[in-house]
Amino acid sequence: MDIKKLADNVSVSPQIMPDELPAIAAKGFRSIICNRPDAEGADQPGHEEIEAAAKAAGLEFRHLPVTPGIVTDDTAEQFSTATEALPGPVLAYCRTGTRSATLWSLAEASRRPLPEILAATKQAGYDMNGVARRIANGGKTPTDTGDAKFDVVIVGAGAAGISTAASLLARKSNLEIAVIDPADIHYYQPGWTMVGAGIFEPSQTAKTMGSLIPKGVHWIKSAVAAFEPKDNAVVLDGCRVVKYDRLVVCPGIKLDWAAIDGLESTLGKNGVTSNYRYDLAPYTWELVSSMKSGRAIFTQPPMPIKCAGAPQKAMYLSGDAWHRAGVLGNIDIQFNNAGGVLFGVKDYVPALEEYVAKYGATCNYFHTLIAVDGPAKTATFEVKNPDTEAQTVEMGFDMMHVCPPQTAPDFIRVSPLADAAGWVDVDQATLRHKEFDNIWSLGDVMNAPNAKTAAAARVQAPVVAQNIAEDIEGRSPSAQYNGYGSCPLTVERGKIVLAEFGYGGTLLPSFPKWVLDGTKPTRAAWLLKEKVLPPIYWKAMLRGREWMVKPEKITAG
Repeated sequence: MDIKKLADNVSVSPQIMPDELPAIAAKGFRSIICNRPDAEGADQPGHEEIEAAAKAAGLEFRHLPVTPGIVTDDTAEQFSTATEALPGPVLAYCRTGTRSATLWSLAEASRRPLPEILAATKQAGYDMNGVARRIANGGKTPTDTGDAKFDVVIVGAGAAGISTAASLLARKSNLEIAVIDPADIHYYQPGWTMVGAGIFEPSQTAKTMGSLIPKGVHWIKSAVAAFEPKDNAVVLDGCRVVKYDRLVVCPGIKLDWAAIDGLESTLGKNGVTSNYRYDLAPYTWELVSSMKSGRAIFTQPPMPIKCAGAPQKAMYLSGDAWHRAGVLGNIDIQFNNAGGVLFGVKDYVPALEEYVAKYGATCNYFHTLIAVDGPAKTATFEVKNPDTEAQTVEMGFDMMHVCPPQTAPDFIRVSPLADAAGWVDVDQATLRHKEFDNIWSLGDVMNAPNAKTAAAARVQAPVVAQNIAEDIEGRSPSAQYNGYGSCPLTVERGKIVLAEFGYGGTLLPSFPKWVLDGTKPTRAAWLLKEKVLPPIYWKAMLRGREWMVKPEKITAG
């Protein structure tokens, strides 16, 4: 028996045999649904034989046959009715289990989000992306054939998406481009660290989406439900379908707050905050500016995360504020990092360690936050030191800055575009999808081994735009991405360690060392972060002006 659980009440399996029914009953099942017509195969027992064995084992039985490749809306409704009426748990079977999994997916369409259905079936070994459009349509076969069609469709209107649209238009102004994003507001997320330090106002980091979408680009204000890459189609919520010649996928990253037990209910109160959210960054500064003594915990989850330096930036700027207020000696700073090093590129570590010492911070490595009790002001960490058995430790706090664990968005993880870890699977140089050659991806959602930062997206967008332009002309890709990412590590108010690096930790400084030595804290790097980068973001990057980021040419050999 190869039984796969889809939900608490329904499991599916390939063909079962009469002598297996007692064991199935012993596993706790109370009903059987046969979705296989009789006489499909010579070795197949008829449904009446299975029914007799099921009843002998004390199980209810229902025959709901489905011809291979023909799962009708009516059958899906009957399956839904049967699973609700029969005593559960229910085991449904066919030759391989696929028809049963398909019926369950369609039956659940009005009760569960599409990504949840695709994730459950994928976990069980069944790919339901072929019926994603029907699931998105409430389990019914769509009748709308009036699909919108564009030369290029871009999923996501964050830094990566808008920049790519603008860079494409700069190369080919006659392209019909659509950007799909349901958000009303576009955020300059690198500014939230500064909001959490009382340096920027929140309003400086937000603009209306409509004011930023490039002129001439169609904005489809909707969420994506699924991808149909073999049909060059994107399925939107509500089962609207958008067709494309070429697709760019850059919806960003999912902040998985729910992965930490008790966190969501205490965010923004009980001393628990995060600069990873626009509405919480001001609370960070409220806590820091009012704190005179006690323990402050700063957490960093397992990689990958966007802006890997952001968790410690919050620590440094908080330490600096307490130092300036003359209360640093009364505050116990704990930096609890799921990883084993302070920063992944060793050249920047010595300067950072000096600030850890300056603020008297304790670095606790291999500490992963797993639970928070806000009212009790306690945090629970799983500690997994190498070669030792995992254990949990509890720490009290007066203030805690949390960086949440992060994953690809649900609709990406369950799509045909994803690798085994759930990220969009691309060639790390050209950023073209490894299987579907009319699809590209950039930003936080793709699987190239680079830092997930806005600075990385700034370099990636021209690469994707150039390679799409070459593809339209029938030429091979000419631009390559070298893995560049930048992390301005704000170590104190007025000084920054400007980490710039590419694949493999190779240093990729934008300026000569005599102008700006990124491995040391400098005032020049602070001015760059505070005064120069925001206007470059709003007025250059999002408008296709590729200052200092002209695509690097692919070299032979």
